[in-house]
Amino acid sequence: MKLVTAEQMRLIDKEAIEMKGIPGPELMENAGRGIAERIRDLILQNLQGKKIGIFCGKGNNGGDGFVVGRYLHQSGASVTIFYPAPVEKLSADAALNFGRAREMDININGIGSADQLPDSLEADYIIDAIFGTGFEGVPSGLLAGMIEYINTQSVPVIAIDCPSGLNVDTGHHEGAVIVADYTFTLALPKIGLYHSPGRELAGYIEVIPIGIPDEVVDSFGIKENLITIDMAADLLPKRRPDGHKGDFGKLFILAGSTGLTGAAAMAANASARSGAGLVTVGCPQSLNHILEVKLTEPMTYPLPDVAKKGALAKRGLGEIKMKIAENDAVIIGPGIGRHFETRDLIQRLVALLDKPAIIDADGLNAFEKDRAALEGEHPGLVLTPHPGEFKRLIDESIPDDLYEKFDLIRKYARKYKAVIVYKGSPTVVVDTDGQMYLNPTGNDGMATGGTGDVLSGIIGSFLAQGMKPIDAAICGIYVHGLSGDLAAAEYGKRSLIASDLIEFLPDAFRILESYL
Repeated sequence: MKLVTAEQMRLIDKEAIEMKGIPGPELMENAGRGIAERIRDLILQNLQGKKIGIFCGKGNNGGDGFVVGRYLHQSGASVTIFYPAPVEKLSADAALNFGRAREMDININGIGSADQLPDSLEADYIIDAIFGTGFEGVPSGLLAGMIEYINTQSVPVIAIDCPSGLNVDTGHHEGAVIVADYTFTLALPKIGLYHSPGRELAGYIEVIPIGIPDEVVDSFGIKENLITIDMAADLLPKRRPDGHKGDFGKLFILAGSTGLTGAAAMAANASARSGAGLVTVGCPQSLNHILEVKLTEPMTYPLPDVAKKGALAKRGLGEIKMKIAENDAVIIGPGIGRHFETRDLIQRLVALLDKPAIIDADGLNAFEKDRAALEGEHPGLVLTPHPGEFKRLIDESIPDDLYEKFDLIRKYARKYKAVIVYKGSPTVVVDTDGQMYLNPTGNDGMATGGTGDVLSGIIGSFLAQGMKPIDAAICGIYVHGLSGDLAAAEYGKRSLIASDLIEFLPDAFRILESYL
């Protein structure tokens, strides 16, 4: 699903109206009806007698609010609407739907100042239809007063399109902004709804179709995408009922050093939990006994190490090449350490890769002083840096501006001929063709050591099962975030640890499989 800015959405609306001949009031009617149906189906079920307060602005977002009010009223809800008087201030489409709502004897109140609002609103839910995605700047006057008033009410808030006052391009705001429990965004998801603080202000987010044809959206060539649960489910590796362990992928993980064996173990266990048929960890021989205790299902393979250092030695290159040849994919980096011999080993190995591979953690850091060594031709390379690791791979600073950051990641995806998984909040995947995919799952409880190793294990498992690198990355980050959300629901964000994600992978996969 395409992820858009406010200007892109405006142009798409304009194209649908002017070039495809879809009347603006029809799009507004579709939007309001769709939102009312989701309020009924998702939130309230039985609307009979429920008290709904709707706050409408002057523009088309306010018009959507009037339409929602009509449909909720028809379903038996007790609807009260507040709007900025006089009616002449409303946009043409909003005024049209104001008139239709008034004809239904809905309780509509035109107000000139926030002082005219009741001290306490008797409502089960409040609907925010004050500002839409086209809003810029700082709310002021009556409409700012409406926002502040809504935020003082101890009532769940449903935002239409976006929380009023939010900049949907950046996820930031200046001045008053609605704190919503639900946001029903129209036609397409807006990028700022998935970046903090917009992500937190929006609450639960759902996209409501309004009748814009796919060919209109496609004609704009938008390269930003939102990963949806349907998309992730469709990408899951298919399993043969008569398959054996060799059919479900063999994965080799080059990992581990003194003090960091846990990273190797988590990557291995996450790989096994994600469906790989056989998982082998190649580790320093002096640490092999530790991993043999930590791991039950994954196998270990001891490799030459640097004397008394617990780090992989470059003389093990031949054995590693042999093991990679026996497997379908490889992960390089979890807990592998920064010893100079290990660094040289990684650089030599990557130059010889002929299997799909993930490079993570210190596997990436090995190229900090020799970035050119990463620029060769590789069959299916996935890089999974967090911001610090990404900075070590590039020759420039990382900009704060979202779109400049996306373009920078695209630049290096092309340069390294690799899929880049840029880990953060949110995590994004960028392919070599410039397409970017944003992950809506995950939470701040996952900001703890080891979750990146789990992610590498999931993506590596998918690669071993034959998925394309871009598909493995897209599906992998969605599953990773979903398991983190399930773990946070069980244990709380504060107490979340990386191994909790592995525990909840089976539940995450069951949820995805229910969408097939």
